[in-house]
Amino acid sequence: MSHQPAEGPAPEVLAQLRSWGTHASMPEVKAFYSQRVAQQDRSGLELLADQPYGTHPRQRMDVYVPQAPGHNRPVLLFLHGGGFIRGDKADRANVGWWGARQGFVTVLANYRLAPEVQWPSGAEDVVAACQRVQALCSSFGADPRALVLAGESAGAAHVAAASLIRSFQPQSWNIAGAFLLSGPYDAQLERMARGTLGIPTPDPRNDAYFGTERPDWAAASIVECVDAAPFPIVVGTAERDLPQMQVQAGALFSRLVTRHGFQPDWLVLPEHNHFSAAAALGTEDPSLAKPLAEFVRSCAARSAAQA
Repeated sequence: MSHQPAEGPAPEVLAQLRSWGTHASMPEVKAFYSQRVAQQDRSGLELLADQPYGTHPRQRMDVYVPQAPGHNRPVLLFLHGGGFIRGDKADRANVGWWGARQGFVTVLANYRLAPEVQWPSGAEDVVAACQRVQALCSSFGADPRALVLAGESAGAAHVAAASLIRSFQPQSWNIAGAFLLSGPYDAQLERMARGTLGIPTPDPRNDAYFGTERPDWAAASIVECVDAAPFPIVVGTAERDLPQMQVQAGALFSRLVTRHGFQPDWLVLPEHNHFSAAAALGTEDPSLAKPLAEFVRSCAARSAAQA
């Protein structure tokens, strides 16, 4: 199944996206969308900030919930980007308010950053956050079986590693689906094709997280380590994404289909760049909002039917 949003950004937003092209910067995108997400309706919604899921100061999560009584709500756990070395859940508060407005219990989790920690700390943090979220579901009227993981950029890499590589998963592991947007899934490729893909040397992202010396780079490459049984998953990228993200999204999609029996959804977000898609959640732009909401609901319905 392929997702191609039928509706896109408003004309003034579209003009800005086209002006940026592939050269948008995070500060520019954040400044542009901050005015729009400031208009989000937060009435009837509640934020429970800095809930711990581990002992490290970064192992904290914000939980956004509808205040109205409910039960069996879907759960969306979202991991921010930042190239493995930066980023904060507060930067994606718009995602939390948007998800809660959809009726989802929406959790934004921080994770430990490089160079303090390295591969596979991100996957370990995703698993720990999942376990804590599922333990809290009854407090929020949520269904622990209807947990969908989502991430952008480095956050997508961490979600992919946690959900696709069984060695990171506890015996009780159970998620309803995963939504991956613009992630780096192949450390070996990024190291070997830096010049072609426009990746600097030294690379402040991957060198910090994966190190500079590794006897087997394939062992830290998600595309080479997939061994999970098929489950619902979306592999997404932006039309004006960074070249290495487009290449790796295609590589992951191909491997999942040809070697592991998956039938992923394929999503391309027209006109968007590496930073803009998640920034637009909660605004008038439905490019990411529509397919993400539909995916969460479909995963929740599938989980309920299998119960």
